Amino acid sequence: MSQEVNLPALGESVTEGTVTRWLKQVGDSVAVDEPLVEISTDKVDTEIPSPIAGVIEAILVAEDDTVEVGAPLVRIGDGSGAAAPAAEAPAVAVEEPAAEQPAVPAPEATPAVEPAAVPAPQEVSPPPAAAPAAPVAAPLPPAATAPPVPAPAPSVPQASPSGSRSMPYVTPIVRKLANDHGVNLESVTGTGVGGRIRKEDIVAAASGAVAPAAAAAPTTVEPSALRGTNVPMSRLRKVIAERAVASMQQTAQLTTVVEIDVTEIAELRTAVKDQFLAATGQKLSFLPFFVKAAAEALRVHPIINAVVEGETITYPATENISIAVDTERGLLTPVLKNAGDKNIAAIAADIADLAERTRTNHLSPDELAGGTFTLTNTGSRGALFDTPVVFLPQVAILGTGIVQKKPVVVTHGGDDSIAIRNTVFFALSYDHRIVDGADAARFLTMVKDRLETGDFDADLGM
Repeated sequence: MSQEVNLPALGESVTEGTVTRWLKQVGDSVAVDEPLVEISTDKVDTEIPSPIAGVIEAILVAEDDTVEVGAPLVRIGDGSGAAAPAAEAPAVAVEEPAAEQPAVPAPEATPAVEPAAVPAPQEVSPPPAAAPAAPVAAPLPPAATAPPVPAPAPSVPQASPSGSRSMPYVTPIVRKLANDHGVNLESVTGTGVGGRIRKEDIVAAASGAVAPAAAAAPTTVEPSALRGTNVPMSRLRKVIAERAVASMQQTAQLTTVVEIDVTEIAELRTAVKDQFLAATGQKLSFLPFFVKAAAEALRVHPIINAVVEGETITYPATENISIAVDTERGLLTPVLKNAGDKNIAAIAADIADLAERTRTNHLSPDELAGGTFTLTNTGSRGALFDTPVVFLPQVAILGTGIVQKKPVVVTHGGDDSIAIRNTVFFALSYDHRIVDGADAARFLTMVKDRLETGDFDADLGM
């Protein structure tokens, strides 16, 4: 008895997804809730778990194919029907180049020969020695099939979906890079935050280096593994590109910049950071103050928080601020809902939660929808300021630069003097069809005054 597993609904606004990587192959055993396949949508990349236990009898969608929600992805049975469909698996799993004999290190072609449980007639397969040791060949004991050749030996050394979650999350880009270089992820020590494995770790492991941190020459620059390669755009990158071009073509974008003295906030942070951490479990950065000040100004100047629908300007009743998050897959903007009703502690907790789940692919698509205004903290990467792009249907986006100390002329009692102050540039890009320069200036001036006053003691939420 076999059953088809369909692509589930991944959010109200998601209608289709692209298969980026199969984590199981024909003949593999699968448990309930064990990841089967990685799916990429225009919102998020996610893993689809198996709703039933059994044996993979047939893979119905090839990698890089796009299917609609509800379409069948794979057929799972009790194993009695796995032998016959196994022969058709290579045809399903053939990658875009449709390479017949991937003798050269063809990164996309290796998974096409994974289901070798039954000798496929007249099938040209890469030599077993070319496949890196794969600990996921057997259903439960991953390490038991390292030396033998007869194991199914999927040529994906890093995939360990059978419940072994002790290894930190690995992004699809890093997995593919490890596959291309024949690197076993279980043998790699990650140098990223929380032990996450980065692209640099894979490059170091492939070149035989002990660890990137142990490099003897600190001035040596490690070139990117992407140099000299051709990589097709991901679905997410295509969507970002299309939206950016459409926004620039359909809107009249302008940017206004102000410089803000945030010394008072810097002193407040220094005074309460330990107490704030103990009370909330969150580190107190500048960003929650920026979001709080922006949300308050949006309430007073709703044109900056408006959205455009055809020739209609809609003024939302809430301030749903999209927070730009830099990920290895591209820029994503999870939405901080009802930001105008939250204090500093709630904003800090929500931002940390959204950013972490965005980077680890645990964000639902609906959490990326409904934003009325965007804030992008380009200063977190050291930028002084930039001119961010407004994405329709929103009409404005605020870019916050790096907070830095510099000499500033200050006035006390009519006397000028020079003092060391903490300053930051705020750049507001807006759709000039809807927002006038005076509107932008009034909004930025209110944000500037609120931050320079630094009176946030009652809003900390401790």
